[in-house]
Amino acid sequence: MTDVLAWKVGDRCVMEKTELDRLIAELTKDGYTTLGPTVRDGAIVYDNIGSMADLPEGWTDEQEAATYRLKKRNDKALFGYVVGPHSWKKYLFPPTVSLMQIDRNEAGLAIKSEPENLQRFAFIGVRACELNALAIQDQVFLGGAFVDPIYKSRRDGVFIVAVNCSQAGKTCFCVSMNTGPKATAGFDLALTEMIGEGNHRFLIEMGTERGALLMSKIECFRATEELVQKGEKIVEQTAQQMGRTMNTQGIKDLLYQNLEHARWNQVAERCLSCANCTMVCPTCFCSTVEDVTDLTGDHAERVRKWDSCFTQGFSYTAAGVVRPSVKSRYRQWMTHKLATWIDQFGSSGCVGCGRCITWCPVGIDITQEVAAIRGEKKNSR
Repeated sequence: MTDVLAWKVGDRCVMEKTELDRLIAELTKDGYTTLGPTVRDGAIVYDNIGSMADLPEGWTDEQEAATYRLKKRNDKALFGYVVGPHSWKKYLFPPTVSLMQIDRNEAGLAIKSEPENLQRFAFIGVRACELNALAIQDQVFLGGAFVDPIYKSRRDGVFIVAVNCSQAGKTCFCVSMNTGPKATAGFDLALTEMIGEGNHRFLIEMGTERGALLMSKIECFRATEELVQKGEKIVEQTAQQMGRTMNTQGIKDLLYQNLEHARWNQVAERCLSCANCTMVCPTCFCSTVEDVTDLTGDHAERVRKWDSCFTQGFSYTAAGVVRPSVKSRYRQWMTHKLATWIDQFGSSGCVGCGRCITWCPVGIDITQEVAAIRGEKKNSR
C-alpha cells in the first residue's frame, strides 16, 4: 500500500482494474454521490453507480449523423465508448428545478425557496471535451456579476475523475476545438485505460491535492516512463481518429459577415426545430421560468426548466416573436455557439463532442454547415 504522503499533484501511478472498485468505495465513504456511465435503454447514460459492475464493461457505441447504437467489444474495456446523450450539466444545471413555493395557510402566505443542494457529487468518466464544457458553464453561471446560486451549490466540491479517450467517434471533432482527446485541466484524477498483454490497468495522473490524497488509499505503483509514454501514445492515436473536423480560423467574423448566406435557407428546409441539439449539448444554457398553481389555489410554484432557442416562443416579447422562422432560429443557435459566445464569454460555445450531429433526427452536421458557408466542399452523410 502506498504511503499517505507518497503522491503529489502531477504524479502518475498505475492501478490494476480491480482497484477501481476501491476508488469508488472510498469516494462513497467520503460522502460523495458517485455518478458515472452505465447502460440503460439502449444507450450509455450517466446515473448513480455503486461499483465497477455498474459501468458499461465490454460495450462501445457506433455514431454517425442521426445514428447511435451500442455493440459489444472484443475486450472488457470499462470506458471503451465515446459520449452518449447525457452530459454532466444535468446535475449542475438541472432540467427542472423549483425556485420558489408559496402555500396559503391560516397565518397567511408561507414562502419557501429552493433548498441548497446538500449532495457532494463525484463524476467518474468525464472526457476532455466535457471538462471544457464544464469550464464554459462555470463561466456562464459563476463568472459574471451575477452568480447562479443553484449551480454554485451543486458545483462546489465536485470531485472529477476524468478519462482520456482511447477511441474517437465518427462525429467527434474535439481536436479542431482544442478540447481533447486528452484531459489537461479541471480534474482531480485523470485515467487512461490500458488493456493488453494479459493485464487491464489504468495510468492515473493526479490533478489536485485531494486527488493525490485519494490515491494514497488505493493500491497503485509509480508509473515508469515507458508506461507514461504508452499512455500518451493511446491519446495521440485517438487524436488521429477524429470523425469530423471544423476549420475555426476567423470563424466569428465568417458568421457575422454571412448572416444572409443562402445556406441558412437550405438547412432550414431540413431542420425540424425539435431542439434535440440543444438538449444534448453540454454547454447550452437556455431556460424559461413558469408559475403554476394547484386547483385549490392554496399552492403555487415557480419552476425553472430547460428551454431552447429553437422553440418559437423562446424569443417572444411584447411585440411578438422575434425569430419566427426556422432559418432565423437555426442561424441564432449556430451563430451564438460559434461567434457571439466568444464576445460574451471569451471562448467558443462548442467543444466538438459531436452530440448535436448524432442526435439530430435529420443528421444536420454543424461542421458541414460551417464548411458550406466557407465555400468548402465536404462529404455528406
